[in-house]
Amino acid sequence: MVQRTVLKVDLSCKKCKKQLLKAVSALQGVDKIEADAAKGTLTVTGNADPFEIIVRTRKTGKFVQVVSIGPPPPPPKQDGQKKPEQKAPIHLHYPYGCPLCDRMTVVHVDRCQDPTTGCSIL
Repeated sequence: MVQRTVLKVDLSCKKCKKQLLKAVSALQGVDKIEADAAKGTLTVTGNADPFEIIVRTRKTGKFVQVVSIGPPPPPPKQDGQKKPEQKAPIHLHYPYGCPLCDRMTVVHVDRCQDPTTGCSIL
């Protein structure tokens, strides 16, 4: 039976999203995966076991919260009238990674400015 599993996951950067998609796409029975960083949701549609989807997602190191598990919604009906398209909001973030992925902190110490130590450059 085809199910739709919606999970709430923090998708801060492209690296996080890529790891998550790679882990879930390896499961048997996955038909469609949608990751929405703006909403922070991961939607998986297919015959895959929802428990296995949650386990694979948690193995990537992310905190997972189940939003819903159930049948997928029916396809939308084609009407003669078209709704005006809405523009997606712009979200800005640090492009090189997220704080969860970056575990190292670089500290710059300028020894040449300290009068007690000799400068090794000169």
